[in-house]
Amino acid sequence: METDSRYHPQERPTPSSHQRASGDNNHLLMKAVREGDVSRVRQLLEEGADVNFQEEEGGWSPLHNAVSVGKEDIVNLLLQNGADPCLRKRNGATPFIVAGIEGHVGLLTLLLSKGAQVNERDHHGFTAFMEAAWYGRVEALRFLYEKGAEVNLGRETMEDQRKLRKGGATALMDAAKKGHVEVLRILLEEMGADVNARDNMGRNALIHALANLKEHDVAMNITRLLLAHGANISVRGEKGKTPLILAVENGHLNVVKMLLEQEHVEIDDTDREGKTALLWAVEKQLTEIAELLCNKGARTDCGDLIWLARRGYNRPLEKLLLDHGAREDYQPPAEDWQPHSSHWGPALKHLHKIYRPLIGKLKIFIDQEYKIADTSEGGIYLGLYEEQEVAVKRFHENSTRGQNEVSCLRSIHTNSNLVTFYGSEQHGGLLYVCILLCEWTLEMHLAKHREEAVESEEDEFSRNILLSIFKAVAELHVSCGYTHQDLQPQNILIDSKKAVRLADFDKSSKWAGEPEQTKSDLEALGRLVLYVVRKGDVPFETLKTQTNEEVIQHSPNEEIQNLIQHLFCPGKDVKNHLRDLLGHPFFWSWNSRYRTLRDLGNESDIKTRNQNSNILQLLQPGLPDCSQSFYQWTSKIDKYVMKRMNEFYKKNCNFYQDTVGDLLKFIRNLGEHIDEKINTRMKSKIQDPSQYFQKKFPDLIIYIYKQLQNTEYEKHFPKVHDGGDGGQQASQP
Repeated sequence: METDSRYHPQERPTPSSHQRASGDNNHLLMKAVREGDVSRVRQLLEEGADVNFQEEEGGWSPLHNAVSVGKEDIVNLLLQNGADPCLRKRNGATPFIVAGIEGHVGLLTLLLSKGAQVNERDHHGFTAFMEAAWYGRVEALRFLYEKGAEVNLGRETMEDQRKLRKGGATALMDAAKKGHVEVLRILLEEMGADVNARDNMGRNALIHALANLKEHDVAMNITRLLLAHGANISVRGEKGKTPLILAVENGHLNVVKMLLEQEHVEIDDTDREGKTALLWAVEKQLTEIAELLCNKGARTDCGDLIWLARRGYNRPLEKLLLDHGAREDYQPPAEDWQPHSSHWGPALKHLHKIYRPLIGKLKIFIDQEYKIADTSEGGIYLGLYEEQEVAVKRFHENSTRGQNEVSCLRSIHTNSNLVTFYGSEQHGGLLYVCILLCEWTLEMHLAKHREEAVESEEDEFSRNILLSIFKAVAELHVSCGYTHQDLQPQNILIDSKKAVRLADFDKSSKWAGEPEQTKSDLEALGRLVLYVVRKGDVPFETLKTQTNEEVIQHSPNEEIQNLIQHLFCPGKDVKNHLRDLLGHPFFWSWNSRYRTLRDLGNESDIKTRNQNSNILQLLQPGLPDCSQSFYQWTSKIDKYVMKRMNEFYKKNCNFYQDTVGDLLKFIRNLGEHIDEKINTRMKSKIQDPSQYFQKKFPDLIIYIYKQLQNTEYEKHFPKVHDGGDGGQQASQP
């Protein structure tokens, strides 16, 4: 299929003299259109001028120009000669959108009949309706609305612009920004425009107006109209400025009066630099506005106001401030203050430095710079609670989730694996819950350490994380009497000391003797086990969609599989099940495992090979399983070591046999003799016995655990849940 070269000028061949003449005609055609010379336009078209020619700069075509100058007869002539009614300029504007800019209803009607779409956009997301609002074209606005223009359509822009949070503005915002009072009234009262629609930066029409309008009367009329239709005065613009701060900054006295009369105005709110409306008024020496603010109760401890007034030689302003309690010895926050958190340090330092009105004991600023995470309600933000760095969860004051969170947090003891609770505050219909500030979520922590674990080596990283999580959930169940109901990676946090903390109790439930809620926690914990040992390579959201059987199949070894099975099938005592599971072999270090094997090998019935003994009956009740790593174990030990160890039994030919009991006896005896000088070569072969036997027989410990659990011999198992490694020392011969 051939490409029309008119749309790809770079692909055109070297022009001939005829083509050069045609090119000249193209530019002459553009000139004739702009001058409104119909006869000349017709002549040039007859001489071969390109009706769809586009200028290099801007991409203007004859049709765009004809629409721009409002020449309906020329537009008709161009269309009759093949002009493309949908041709776009470089910025994506069509002739129809240009007609919206000009407010030419006749041309809008004509172009709609030629295939234009009423809501078509240019590359920056502008529609003809938005352009009509921007330029104050009332007739065009009403016409487009009647033809189906979307009143509350937000500006859709290019991807790179969206990443910068550009776009999203509506026609109402455009009219407010440009100060078109009549257009604004029509949009609100006749067309039902959403007064609180926000652009991609979170700004509404009121912010757009007060950030851009300099003329006092226009700003006043626009503000009055927006407030009358319920505009939200708590939104923020660039640099975190509220409508009140913007009105003060631009010296709009009457707008300030109107805003101060609003029921929910936050007079002491600050922008990102920590400046209140009063501080802005004093900086700009706006005495009348400062008086309005002071009389309305604005706090005067928001900066060195007296010094600012004196710097401007403004004695009336200075007296006003002193009369309202401003101090001459104002002390700003210490410049050398350093936060404890490294991850959140820069934002915390800024928060400490700026002025913020306290909410009880809490200093907080609801701004993106200080946001930690989104939640289903009010988000989580950085805060300072009695100068302590905290994470602050926001809820509506009557929120059931907020009440759950506080109730559960109050039950937590000190020195816990659960997050520390510092206190809560209420203000403006919101509940602020202040907890320990942590550095990372479990997901972030795993991503940072994904490369640390070496296959077939001891995974202390996963063991320590899961031990802390198990202890935390066990504490929640037993000591606090709650179930969590939302165990997932983002609710498990890592603090500045790299301790694991369980958080987010807004879905928690008080234990009422019903096992199903606890079982729900245990099932989620089973998925977390796999998530952690696999270092997050299987997303937790994926694991949540899988059945218990499918999750178990992902287990990398029998030990993990057994642990997860215990969580999925907890038995009757579900409340105390986790506390008991803390003794599972997964939580034993390799040294603990080695000591356990040596202790068992020191049992007299094993040393004497008493086949009728209870322990040997338990350890080998049937035929050996050839799939086990310790099947025919004597052939898997280093040959020199095996020969050397058998030499101790050479006299009576009572050599080691391929039984579990003899393997334990072998481990015990080797441990007793390996460090003797005579066994230096054997030591060089084995090196670290705890690692040697774990790598050689990785499923031995879980086999021992399953066979001897709940018997008298589990006395040899490590007591991990007591807080440490817990393994006993190997018995002496």
